[in-house]
Amino acid sequence: MKILLFLLVVGGILLFSFSQKKVTWVAIGDSITYLNDHTNETGSRVTKGYLSRVIEKLPQINYVNQGHNGWTVVRIAQNIEKLGLVKADVYSVFLGTNDWWHSGPLGTFADYQNATGNQTVYGAYRTIINKIRSLNPEAKVILITPMQRSDFVYINNPKNNAYGSYKDKDGQQLSDFAKAVDIIAHYEKFELVDLYHKSKITQKNLVNFKRLKDPITGQYKNYKYPDFTKFLFNPETDEYPYPPEAINMTYDGLHPSDRGNQRIADLVVKAMKKVLNY
Repeated sequence: MKILLFLLVVGGILLFSFSQKKVTWVAIGDSITYLNDHTNETGSRVTKGYLSRVIEKLPQINYVNQGHNGWTVVRIAQNIEKLGLVKADVYSVFLGTNDWWHSGPLGTFADYQNATGNQTVYGAYRTIINKIRSLNPEAKVILITPMQRSDFVYINNPKNNAYGSYKDKDGQQLSDFAKAVDIIAHYEKFELVDLYHKSKITQKNLVNFKRLKDPITGQYKNYKYPDFTKFLFNPETDEYPYPPEAINMTYDGLHPSDRGNQRIADLVVKAMKKVLNY
């Protein structure tokens, strides 16, 4: 009986020690990742990003924020040796929305397979994955698709704005970029967080409404999706179209609000538990 009790105690200590083992997570991304550590740039509309929310649930993880404001997959790949990426246990890659908006060529899966370089998004993903493997061949990799986006209007400069993913940009759909991430993840057997299709972040809940001038009366009205897509926003003359009550999954049509960051974090936590066998 004493031996059994001893084994149970020792086993419990070992299990506790294992569960408390520190894990390093490098999060590679764009402004959505960057803003986690720069919430002051959100007009006080975000209190906590998705990285911080993940480690609240999994405190044994230490994150390294490699989010770069406005960067594309291609730009990350072009600068991969300058980023100071460190060896880690887990890497996540959450990119693609800026490539779509800037009409970056998606390319084909053959560009990924054949490592054709950074001229296409597929090729650039291969550069990023190759770098991760050079740092730690045993690392776990989580790929995150871009999420759907509504009409973006930057809260600190309304002249910086863009229409949403409800229509194509120069013949490319944002869903095409999400599909590319999906294809790479399945090919490499990486864990996939499909924000585009499975996060329940959709055009209907990205924002509650967009406040625009009625073109007939000149009075401001709150237009829901898809009605607001029929009207133009003029940054020179119009009020900011997303007052606080318009906030839903995003606070500006593109960047996640607290609610949106929590939704992302919940899915990333699930992926982390899977790759780390928690």
